Amino acid sequence: MSKKSVKIRYALNKNKYLLEPEVERLNYILNSFKDKDARNCTLLWVLLHSGARAQEILNLRPEDLNTFDQSVFIRGIKGSNDREIPMPGWLFARLEKEAGRSLGGTIFPITYNRLRQIWDLFRPVHKKLHGLRHTFAIRLYQKTKDIRLVQVALGHRNITNTMIYADYAYSQQELRKLILE
Repeated sequence: MSKKSVKIRYALNKNKYLLEPEVERLNYILNSFKDKDARNCTLLWVLLHSGARAQEILNLRPEDLNTFDQSVFIRGIKGSNDREIPMPGWLFARLEKEAGRSLGGTIFPITYNRLRQIWDLFRPVHKKLHGLRHTFAIRLYQKTKDIRLVQVALGHRNITNTMIYADYAYSQQELRKLILE
Protein backbone atom coordinates (compact mmCIF):
# COMPACT_ATOMS: atom_id res chain seq x y z
CA MET A 1 0.00 0.00 0.00
CA SER A 2 1.58 3.30 -1.04
CA LYS A 3 1.18 6.49 0.91
CA LYS A 4 0.55 9.63 -1.07
CA SER A 5 1.69 12.89 0.45
CA VAL A 6 -1.18 15.27 0.88
CA LYS A 7 -0.30 18.93 1.00
CA ILE A 8 -2.50 20.71 3.46
CA ARG A 9 -3.18 24.29 2.48
CA TYR A 10 -2.07 26.86 5.01
CA ALA A 11 -5.08 28.42 6.70
CA LEU A 12 -5.07 31.94 8.01
CA ASN A 13 -6.91 32.87 11.18
CA LYS A 14 -7.04 35.80 13.58
CA ASN A 15 -4.25 34.32 15.71
CA LYS A 16 -1.78 34.63 12.84
CA TYR A 17 -1.98 38.38 12.20
CA LEU A 18 -2.57 41.53 14.21
CA LEU A 19 -6.13 42.80 14.40
CA GLU A 20 -6.63 46.54 13.96
CA PRO A 21 -6.75 47.31 17.73
CA GLU A 22 -3.53 45.28 18.12
CA VAL A 23 -1.84 47.27 15.34
CA GLU A 24 -2.93 50.46 17.11
CA ARG A 25 -1.50 49.12 20.37
CA LEU A 26 1.79 48.20 18.66
CA ASN A 27 2.04 51.70 17.17
CA TYR A 28 1.33 53.19 20.59
CA ILE A 29 4.10 51.09 22.16
CA LEU A 30 6.58 51.89 19.38
CA ASN A 31 5.77 55.60 19.55
CA SER A 32 6.39 55.49 23.30
CA PHE A 33 9.91 54.11 22.76
CA LYS A 34 10.87 55.63 19.40
CA ASP A 35 13.34 58.10 20.96
CA LYS A 36 14.80 55.73 23.57
CA ASP A 37 15.10 52.73 21.25
CA ALA A 38 15.07 54.15 17.72
CA ARG A 39 16.67 51.19 15.95
CA ASN A 40 14.35 48.54 17.31
CA CYS A 41 11.22 50.63 16.82
CA THR A 42 12.25 51.40 13.25
CA LEU A 43 12.97 47.73 12.60
CA LEU A 44 9.52 46.64 13.76
CA TRP A 45 7.80 49.42 11.83
CA VAL A 46 9.66 48.41 8.66
CA LEU A 47 8.46 44.84 9.13
CA LEU A 48 4.87 46.03 9.59
CA HIS A 49 4.97 48.38 6.58
CA SER A 50 6.88 46.20 4.11
CA GLY A 51 5.42 42.72 4.41
CA ALA A 52 8.97 41.39 4.22
CA ARG A 53 10.15 38.32 6.06
CA ALA A 54 12.24 39.03 9.13
CA GLN A 55 15.44 37.74 7.53
CA GLU A 56 14.84 39.84 4.42
CA ILE A 57 14.82 42.98 6.59
CA LEU A 58 17.87 41.82 8.54
CA ASN A 59 19.66 41.48 5.17
CA LEU A 60 18.92 45.12 4.19
CA ARG A 61 21.96 47.22 3.31
CA PRO A 62 22.19 51.01 2.97
CA GLU A 63 22.39 50.70 -0.82
CA ASP A 64 18.96 49.01 -0.80
CA LEU A 65 17.33 52.35 0.03
CA ASN A 66 16.03 54.34 -2.93
CA THR A 67 15.97 57.94 -1.74
CA PHE A 68 14.27 59.27 -4.86
CA ASP A 69 11.25 56.94 -4.52
CA GLN A 70 11.52 56.49 -0.75
CA SER A 71 11.41 52.75 -1.25
CA VAL A 72 13.30 49.71 -0.05
CA PHE A 73 14.72 46.98 -2.30
CA ILE A 74 14.09 43.61 -0.71
CA ARG A 75 16.07 40.60 -1.84
CA GLY A 76 13.73 37.64 -1.73
CA ILE A 77 14.63 34.54 0.22
CA LYS A 78 13.04 31.08 0.26
CA GLY A 79 12.47 31.29 -3.48
CA SER A 80 10.70 34.66 -3.31
CA ASN A 81 11.04 37.34 -5.94
CA ASP A 82 13.02 40.48 -5.25
CA ARG A 83 10.81 43.54 -4.94
CA GLU A 84 10.82 47.23 -4.20
CA ILE A 85 8.41 48.43 -1.52
CA PRO A 86 7.56 52.11 -0.98
CA MET A 87 7.75 53.36 2.61
CA PRO A 88 5.83 56.20 4.26
CA GLY A 89 8.03 59.31 4.31
CA TRP A 90 8.33 59.40 8.12
CA LEU A 91 9.47 55.76 8.19
CA PHE A 92 11.86 56.14 5.27
CA ALA A 93 13.54 59.05 7.12
CA ARG A 94 13.98 56.82 10.19
CA LEU A 95 15.36 54.03 8.00
CA GLU A 96 17.85 56.42 6.37
CA LYS A 97 19.02 57.48 9.82
CA GLU A 98 19.62 53.83 10.77
CA ALA A 99 21.42 53.23 7.47
CA GLY A 100 23.69 56.19 8.26
CA ARG A 101 24.69 54.51 11.52
CA SER A 102 25.59 51.21 9.85
CA LEU A 103 29.25 50.58 9.20
CA GLY A 104 28.98 49.35 5.63
CA GLY A 105 27.21 46.10 6.50
CA THR A 106 23.55 45.60 7.09
CA ILE A 107 21.28 48.34 8.41
CA PHE A 108 20.16 46.15 11.32
CA PRO A 109 23.25 44.14 12.34
CA ILE A 110 21.52 41.67 14.65
CA THR A 111 20.62 37.99 14.51
CA TYR A 112 17.18 36.57 13.90
CA ASN A 113 17.12 35.32 17.50
CA ARG A 114 17.82 38.83 18.77
CA LEU A 115 14.99 40.15 16.57
CA ARG A 116 12.63 37.62 18.15
CA GLN A 117 13.69 38.85 21.60
CA ILE A 118 12.98 42.42 20.51
CA TRP A 119 9.55 41.36 19.26
CA ASP A 120 8.87 39.71 22.61
CA LEU A 121 9.62 43.03 24.34
CA PHE A 122 7.41 45.18 22.11
CA ARG A 123 4.61 42.95 20.89
CA PRO A 124 1.13 44.06 21.89
CA VAL A 125 -0.24 40.51 22.10
CA HIS A 126 1.16 37.00 22.21
CA LYS A 127 1.47 36.47 18.45
CA LYS A 128 4.42 35.47 16.30
CA LEU A 129 6.77 37.91 14.60
CA HIS A 130 5.78 36.49 11.20
CA GLY A 131 2.30 37.82 11.95
CA LEU A 132 3.56 41.27 10.90
CA ARG A 133 3.94 39.91 7.33
CA HIS A 134 0.41 38.49 7.44
CA THR A 135 -0.87 41.78 8.88
CA PHE A 136 0.67 43.74 6.00
CA ALA A 137 -0.82 41.34 3.44
CA ILE A 138 -4.34 41.33 4.93
CA ARG A 139 -4.38 45.12 5.24
CA LEU A 140 -3.12 45.57 1.67
CA TYR A 141 -5.72 43.17 0.30
CA GLN A 142 -8.55 44.75 2.28
CA LYS A 143 -7.53 48.20 1.05
CA THR A 144 -7.05 47.31 -2.63
CA LYS A 145 -8.89 44.02 -3.27
CA ASP A 146 -5.99 43.36 -5.66
CA ILE A 147 -4.57 39.89 -5.04
CA ARG A 148 -1.94 40.32 -7.76
CA LEU A 149 -0.61 43.43 -5.99
CA VAL A 150 -0.38 41.47 -2.73
CA GLN A 151 1.49 38.71 -4.59
CA VAL A 152 4.04 41.20 -5.94
CA ALA A 153 4.42 42.95 -2.57
CA LEU A 154 5.08 39.66 -0.76
CA GLY A 155 7.38 38.35 -3.49
CA HIS A 156 5.37 35.16 -4.01
CA ARG A 157 6.24 33.37 -7.23
CA ASN A 158 2.98 31.42 -7.20
CA ILE A 159 -0.33 33.21 -6.68
CA THR A 160 -1.80 30.19 -4.88
CA ASN A 161 0.43 31.10 -1.93
CA THR A 162 -1.16 34.55 -1.90
CA MET A 163 -4.74 33.33 -2.20
CA ILE A 164 -4.97 32.62 1.54
CA TYR A 165 -5.38 36.37 2.10
CA ALA A 166 -8.20 36.77 -0.42
CA ASP A 167 -9.92 33.59 0.80
CA TYR A 168 -9.74 34.69 4.41
CA ALA A 169 -10.84 38.28 3.82
CA TYR A 170 -13.65 37.15 1.52
CA SER A 171 -14.97 34.49 3.90
CA GLN A 172 -14.92 36.90 6.85
CA GLN A 173 -16.69 39.60 4.86
CA GLU A 174 -19.35 37.25 3.51
CA LEU A 175 -19.99 35.62 6.88
CA ARG A 176 -20.44 39.04 8.45
CA LYS A 177 -22.97 39.99 5.77
CA LEU A 178 -24.97 36.78 6.08
CA ILE A 179 -25.00 36.61 9.85
CA LEU A 180 -25.13 40.24 10.95
CA GLU A 181 -27.17 41.98 8.26
